[in-house]
Amino acid sequence: MHENESTHAPADLTNWQEPDQVRWAFQHMDEVMPSQVIAAGSATPRPLPENPHPIGELRLTRLDGSSGTLDEVVAQTHTDAFLVLHEGRVVEERYLGEMTTGTRHLVMSVSKSIVGCVAAGLVEAGHLDPEAEVTRYVPEVAGSGYDGATVRNVLDMRTGVAFRETYTDPDAEVRVMERSMGWRPLEPGDPVGAYAYLATLGRDGPHDGRFTYRSADTDLLGWVCERVAGAPMAELISEQIWAPMGAESDAAVTVDWVGNAIHDGGVSATARDLARFGQMLLDDGMVDGRQVVPAAWIEQSYQPGSAVRAAFAASPDEAVLPGGWYRNQFWFIPGVTGDNLVCLGIHGQMIHVSRSTRTVAVKLSSWPDPQNLGHLVDTLRAVGQVGAHLSGGDRADAHPA
Repeated sequence: MHENESTHAPADLTNWQEPDQVRWAFQHMDEVMPSQVIAAGSATPRPLPENPHPIGELRLTRLDGSSGTLDEVVAQTHTDAFLVLHEGRVVEERYLGEMTTGTRHLVMSVSKSIVGCVAAGLVEAGHLDPEAEVTRYVPEVAGSGYDGATVRNVLDMRTGVAFRETYTDPDAEVRVMERSMGWRPLEPGDPVGAYAYLATLGRDGPHDGRFTYRSADTDLLGWVCERVAGAPMAELISEQIWAPMGAESDAAVTVDWVGNAIHDGGVSATARDLARFGQMLLDDGMVDGRQVVPAAWIEQSYQPGSAVRAAFAASPDEAVLPGGWYRNQFWFIPGVTGDNLVCLGIHGQMIHVSRSTRTVAVKLSSWPDPQNLGHLVDTLRAVGQVGAHLSGGDRADAHPA
C-alpha cells in the first residue's frame, strides 16, 4: 500500500478536507458533492507523443538545505500524479496510489487560471470590459465590499474586499464561504449559495491597491463571466477551453447548494488534460493552428507593468515568491533562466510552464495540510531542475528561496 493510501470510509462534507481523507476525496469529488460535467467534446484529443527520459535521479537542494533527488521529492510530497512535457512530448508520467491516467483529481485553485482564460475569451469577443465596474454585470453586489471594484481588480486580486484566506482559521472568510458554497455543512443564518455570500462581504481597503490573495474575487469573476455569456461555467469552460484545446477526458466542477459552479477551486481534471492546458499556455494560447486563449492576453500576463509588480511586492507573498507577480489569475515566479507561469492550488496542485526551457510540469498531490512551504519550494526547484536538464542547461530554473 502506498504511504498515503487510505482504507477509510468515503468522505463527506464534514471531513473531506481532513488529512486522512484528502487523497480519496480529491479523486472522488462527484461522490462527495454535486458536480457538473465539463465536456471534452467529440473532436480527436490533442496527441501527447512520448519521449521517455530518465530524470528521477536529478539532484536538487531542498528548502531545508538538504540534498535530494527528484524521485525523493515526488515520494515525500504526497504526490498523486506527476507529468512532464518537453517540447510537447511526455518525458515523465507517473501515478501513485489509486490514481490513473483517467482519474479526475481536484485541482483546487488551478481552477482560477482556467476561469481566467474563460474571461480572456469574453474580453477578446468584446462581451466583457476589464475596466468596467463589476456592478455593471452583477448589480447584486452593489452596496457590498465589491461596489466600485473593476473586473480588472478581481482578475488581479486587487480589490479592497474584507476576505481572509487563512485556511487554518475556521472563522476566516475563506472557511465561512465554504459553508455557503456547499463545501461544508450549512449553519443557521448562512447565506445559501456562493453568490449570496459574496453580496455580504464588506470592505477593508481601497480597490486597486496591493495584491491580496482572495478566492472570493475569482468567484465573483466567474459570476461575471456567466452573466455576460448567459451560460454556466461548466459549459463555458467546455466550449472555450476544454474542447478546442483537445482534451481527452471530461472534467467536472463542483456546484453549490443552488447549482452555481465553485469557480475558485472546484474543477477536477486528469493530469494529461492539465498538461494539455499547460502546453496551450506555453504555445501562446494556440492549439493546432487555432487560437484558444488570446495570445495578447498571455503576453499581457507576462508583461504586467510596474503597478502590478509593486502591488505584489507590497504583499506578504513577496517573502515567499520574491520578485513574482499575479496577473489574470496566473502566478508568475522568476527563475534563473526566465519567468515561469504557474497555476497553483492548495494541498499541492500545480501546473508549471517554462518558456525558457519549453517544459510543462503537472503535479497533483494530497498534502495533509493546505499549505506547506517546504513542499512548495522543493517542487518548484525540482521542476526547474528538470527543465534545465531537458533543455541542456546546468542550472535549475527554480524559485531561488
